[in-house]
Amino acid sequence: MARPNPELIDALRRTARKLAEGAPYQWGHMGGCNCGNLAQELTKMTRDQIHQYAMQRYGDWNEQVADYCDTSQLPFDVIINQMLGAGLALEDLKHLEKLDDREVLVRLPLERRFLKHNRRDDVVTYLNEWANLLEEKLLAKITLPADLMQVREPVAVNV
Repeated sequence: MARPNPELIDALRRTARKLAEGAPYQWGHMGGCNCGNLAQELTKMTRDQIHQYAMQRYGDWNEQVADYCDTSQLPFDVIINQMLGAGLALEDLKHLEKLDDREVLVRLPLERRFLKHNRRDDVVTYLNEWANLLEEKLLAKITLPADLMQVREPVAVNV
């Protein structure tokens, strides 16, 4: 699972919001699919740039992730590197493309757990719930100093 951090959580929510508001979505387009839309947010590359780099090799996101090499400097591997640097893991990219991470899906109501990987509304649902999950994990790691946790007596104010 991804490393929870504010930047990644924000990128997931921005991607979901843009898709909900009608950003170009095409599951068969490497820059406009589930991973492609998130890649746009994390890399600041355009949909067409991402697609162009992907076409220098074969395969969809799952195949390209399987063939990823962190030292290759191939343009698409550089995109994946940036996404990993934002806190994602390779498995997250595979799950995002198929909308099938069990840890995300189990949080949805039973009737909403059967998402279609190529349906815009389902991608928005998945991204938002994934962001919520990561935010909860991030907040769970935060501990306040003991002196802030103590209950203090209210200070009386004379009027």
